[in-house]
Amino acid sequence: MGTDISGFLEYRAPQDNQEPTWYTAHGLGSLYGGRDYDAFGCLFGVRNYANFRPLAACRGLPADASATVSARIAQLTEWYGEDGFHSTTWITWAEVKTVDWDEPAEKPDSRLHEFHRTANGLRMTGKASWSRAFAEAVGLERGEDREWPEGSEWLIGDTLYRSVTIRRRDAVTETGEWRPVWEAMKALATRHGDDNVRLVVWFDD
Repeated sequence: MGTDISGFLEYRAPQDNQEPTWYTAHGLGSLYGGRDYDAFGCLFGVRNYANFRPLAACRGLPADASATVSARIAQLTEWYGEDGFHSTTWITWAEVKTVDWDEPAEKPDSRLHEFHRTANGLRMTGKASWSRAFAEAVGLERGEDREWPEGSEWLIGDTLYRSVTIRRRDAVTETGEWRPVWEAMKALATRHGDDNVRLVVWFDD
């Protein structure tokens, strides 16, 4: 079973000379439709197989969430109970702007990266936490968890298995699926200010 993300972009603005209030701007689903666990781990600490220091993990629902977000969370809780979703959190545009995208994960990816040897060199074919061929070659038992030093490599047949530490920009690429989200937040921040724009998210399995 996979993990999916849901959420809303919010902005804070004054209304009728009252204290600034948070309002909903966009549903996340209109901007992002992916299921990228490296990005989930890097940003929010969910499915963090790549072992990043999460930017904004488990902050919970903001106490001053917009009416739309509060109503949606109340609806989900009524339908599914507290087990129907998890890892609710948020991040502001001010925080996103200051991210060091060259920062590496805290330790190598829990999944070995797999490369296939071709006539033109190595071609990455994926990464997985378990490979029968690799386990048999190195004597791992099913379900055994072991950390491999950065750069460790094993050539088994035509497949090269390598222990790799990835950077934030590898998980959330500049031109990837999160770009529309960042562009929408940036546009809102131009009008309302960096600290007055945030993304509120939660996950379900």
